[in-house]
Amino acid sequence: MTYFRLTPLADALPDTVPFVGPETQERARGNLFDARLGANENVFGPSPAAIRAMAETPLWMYGDPENHDLRHALAQHYTIPADTIMVGEGIDGLLGYLVRLMVGPGDSVVTSDGAYPTFNYHVAGFGGTLHKVPYRKDHEDPVALFKKAQETKAKLVYISNPDNPMGSFLKGDDLLAAMEHLPEGTLLVLDEAYIECAPDTAELALPWDDPRVVRLRTFSKAYGLAGARVGYAIGAPELIAAFNRVRNHFGMNRASQEGALAALQDQTWLRSVLARIVASRFRIMETARNCGLKPLPSAANFVCIDCGHDGAFAAKVLEHMVTDGVFVRMPFVAPQNRCIRVSCATPAQIDILADALPRALRFAESS
Repeated sequence: MTYFRLTPLADALPDTVPFVGPETQERARGNLFDARLGANENVFGPSPAAIRAMAETPLWMYGDPENHDLRHALAQHYTIPADTIMVGEGIDGLLGYLVRLMVGPGDSVVTSDGAYPTFNYHVAGFGGTLHKVPYRKDHEDPVALFKKAQETKAKLVYISNPDNPMGSFLKGDDLLAAMEHLPEGTLLVLDEAYIECAPDTAELALPWDDPRVVRLRTFSKAYGLAGARVGYAIGAPELIAAFNRVRNHFGMNRASQEGALAALQDQTWLRSVLARIVASRFRIMETARNCGLKPLPSAANFVCIDCGHDGAFAAKVLEHMVTDGVFVRMPFVAPQNRCIRVSCATPAQIDILADALPRALRFAESS
């Protein structure tokens, strides 16, 4: 009889994924969602120049394994050396490579309880030990995270700024001050997926090649290329070069490379999208307030809405929203799970939200 010889670590892992995709839920429902507002995608789309570049890309060729043109364009955009930049298959792919580089069985890693679960998924996959710190007033707590890193001798400490799932942000100056508590030998993994949506004060005022931190950014959010899977890491050249030891050198397809390059060069489109995100956040907040709910301030392309009760109540709201054809998500851990999370959307999609949310609240209250 044939049997599969998984490693002991892989054999011990649960059959789970960080997220259940909206497509999975649509198949279960037997219908498409009327409004897809849960994945923090950019419904306003990428630059038309990016769409043209991808459509005209000759796909019989592999992508450039060095991502040369995109890396050098990013270097010019930020006025930094190209050897401080590594391109990969979205932030998720880069997190996997980074954890593979640095975390082995039993190695300690620190994150916030309820923070982005894909990071935790990679840590578990390589046998690392996760240590978690609670949020503080719906914000990541860098001082507590760095102190936990000291206690556990952690190799990595993860912070997203702006934060997913709450939409809050830390001022760069406050994060810099907190780094006094970052122990030597611990790398700050700074996930900046939503940084283009945030105020300038969110920027961390450190040299891009500071060896204490690696910044992760993406074309998935503000640039509207989530389906293309293009992210990049910025850090010390020695760390960036180490990615070459473990990454899939042909993981980036040529159309994604060309699309990201064209998107980066169209900053006018980016500015127009950011303006629409701001307007959409305002309308989502207005919709929440009209239902007697409290929207949380957001520096991302989504808004968390405090449903006013506990996680069980918010789960009932979410359940009815999904049944009603509106895909939203919610944080996983109390007390943040009192909220639902709604991605920025077109005016027509927010109209659908405004119609569905009161029904969902009545359902949750009657339950």
